[in-house]
Amino acid sequence: MKVAKKTEYGLRAMVCLALMGGQKQAVALPIIAQSEQIPEQFLDQIFAKLRRAGFVKSQRGVNGGYLLSRAPEKISIGELVRVLEGSLSPIGCVTEENSDPGEFCGRVSACHARNVWLRVMNAITHALDSLTLAEVMHDDVPVHEVLEMDSL
Repeated sequence: MKVAKKTEYGLRAMVCLALMGGQKQAVALPIIAQSEQIPEQFLDQIFAKLRRAGFVKSQRGVNGGYLLSRAPEKISIGELVRVLEGSLSPIGCVTEENSDPGEFCGRVSACHARNVWLRVMNAITHALDSLTLAEVMHDDVPVHEVLEMDSL
């Protein structure tokens, strides 16, 4: 699974926000962008999406910026990735939603390879859903381990 830049940047920016201010102190977007070396305009788009999804809230004014809407312990990495990336499905016939896999391929019922993709998706889903932002920010689980899939 190749993770989009918006997801990579979004996770890094959320860790940065959690470490710099969390729920207590607003952090200006330019500070996060500079700290993480992320283009500010791109980060603005990412944070708009995160705000709509309820991960962050904005604060206007002199001390304005962004704050976490929830405690880092309450933010699942899987939930964050789904908001930024969309489905964790590696292939069209394997979806997290309860849609009909036959929509994507007429061979679903006879396809033995589909089970491989189901296992991949389940492993990815489990790995990401079992981590919180707090674990990643405290380096209990380095970000590179989140993205490694050696167990597959």
